[in-house]
Amino acid sequence: MSESSDLYACTKCFARHPFKELSRGLMMCKTCRVAYPIVKCTYCRTEFQQSQKNSTNTICSKCESNVKQYGKPRVCEYCNIIAAFIGNKCQRCTNSERKYGLPVTCEQCKQKCAFDRKEDDKKVDGKLLCWLCTLSYKRALAKTKRATEKKSHIKVITKNKERPHHHVHHHKRPVRVDVTKLEYNSSLDNSKKNINSSSSSGTKVPRIHSDLVDSSTSDHIVIISQLTEKYASLEKQLQIKENQLLEKEKYITELKATHFTKEEEVRNLMIAKKKEYEKEVETLHAKVNSMQREIGSLTKRLLAKNTNGISSTGGGNGSQDESAANSPASSS
Repeated sequence: MSESSDLYACTKCFARHPFKELSRGLMMCKTCRVAYPIVKCTYCRTEFQQSQKNSTNTICSKCESNVKQYGKPRVCEYCNIIAAFIGNKCQRCTNSERKYGLPVTCEQCKQKCAFDRKEDDKKVDGKLLCWLCTLSYKRALAKTKRATEKKSHIKVITKNKERPHHHVHHHKRPVRVDVTKLEYNSSLDNSKKNINSSSSSGTKVPRIHSDLVDSSTSDHIVIISQLTEKYASLEKQLQIKENQLLEKEKYITELKATHFTKEEEVRNLMIAKKKEYEKEVETLHAKVNSMQREIGSLTKRLLAKNTNGISSTGGGNGSQDESAANSPASSS
């Protein structure tokens, strides 16, 4: 089966699509990208993906729970973001202040809301920026990168369109004149002229000049060949890494799809077990109720028998007393 005919599951709708139609990173199809857009939270300004189709909610789940618990937030005294639910600082600035100390001035927005992490690799192009300025700077870089890639792609397409199919013309790019090369070439020409003139005049040419020329050109050729080989090996390594990354992304999507199917099977099994349990509980409740009714009827019967026995024994004693009372009267 070819690579183009393989289908992979979307992470939202889990419908099967070709790998090229899924977005890189989130691995979502085109319909889910439209239905579940990535928006900014109204309060904390973080980007999140909406969980419902065509939803107009622009508050993330964390801020939504905080609103239910603490009410609407206030403006943070450091970053001026409306995300201070507890006190006068947002959670992000509170954690950064606890970790890195008091904030310093951001080099972009000039507000005192950046935190110095004392690490050069955490800075953006050597600048100390706050969280919002860092995000905007990275978005601008990504936008310019996409624009340049698009322009280069358009240029390649236009060149291919303008190029005739039956003739192939190789146009040389204009090369800027290098003074050092000119001087080197002029010295080579002068040495060659001197050699030619000396040979024509019949004098012997010193061999040292020709040896110098040959050694310099051979050194340049060796360096150029080494650089070309290094470039080719680096290109091969880059292609191998890209193929490995692509395979890993495919494997991740397959794992997500299998995880979803297994989770769905477990959920259905749990629902079926729950229904069976509820049925068993209902039957047991019915049995208990019927047994309680039988116990009640049996207790009533026993009580009735006991009352009848007591009444009969009480009547016999009364007749004996009456006969005992009548016997002395008869004797007298």
